[in-house]
Amino acid sequence: MSATTETIQISSLSQRLKKETASEHERMHQLMASADVFSSREKYVQFTLLQYYFQQEIEHLFEREGIAELIPDLGIRGRSQQALLDLKDFGIHPQGKTLNTEHVPLPEALGWIYVSEGSTLGAAFLFKEAQKNLDLSAEFGARNLAAYPEGRAVVWKRFVQALDEANFDSAKQDRVVQGALDAFAYFGEALTYLNQLK
Repeated sequence: MSATTETIQISSLSQRLKKETASEHERMHQLMASADVFSSREKYVQFTLLQYYFQQEIEHLFEREGIAELIPDLGIRGRSQQALLDLKDFGIHPQGKTLNTEHVPLPEALGWIYVSEGSTLGAAFLFKEAQKNLDLSAEFGARNLAAYPEGRAVVWKRFVQALDEANFDSAKQDRVVQGALDAFAYFGEALTYLNQLK
C-alpha cells in the first residue's frame, strides 16, 4: 500500500467522524448510564421525549437542499413518528420545541444526521434493555429503538458509503465533523436536563 493510498483511507470522512467524535460517543454512554433511563417507565418516557425532539431536528435537515442527492434513501430514515407513537402509548403529548437546526447548513447537517444514524445503529442494546426491564416492544413503547426492516448494519453501511462518496475536501469534512459535535452537544445537554423535558 502506498503512503498516498494510506493517507486517503485514514482521512475518509467516515473515519474522521468516527475518530474525532469518539470522546463524545463515550460521554453519551456515561450520560445514559447516569440518566438510568431503563430503571422505570417514567424515566424511559422522558428519554423517548428527547428522542422525539432530536429526530424532529434531524428530519428537518432532510429538507435541506442537497441532502437528498447525497443520501438517496432518506425516506426510510428518521424516527420522530415512531417516537411519537411510543409517547402516545403512555398518554404523553409533546408540548412542542423550537428547532435548533433551523439554520444548520450543508455540510454541517450531515454531521447531525451521522449522530442520528449512529444512535440508531447502537440502539440494539437499548432495545434489548427496554424489552427486558420495561416489557416494551416494537409494537408498544419502543418503536423508536427497533431496527430498520432491512437491518441496522445494512442501512448504516449504506449511509457511511454515501458520506465517503461525497468526496468532500478537508475544509468541508471539518464542517461535517463540527456538525456532529454540535449534535452530540445538543443531545448531551438534553440528557443532563432530561427530567425538565415536556
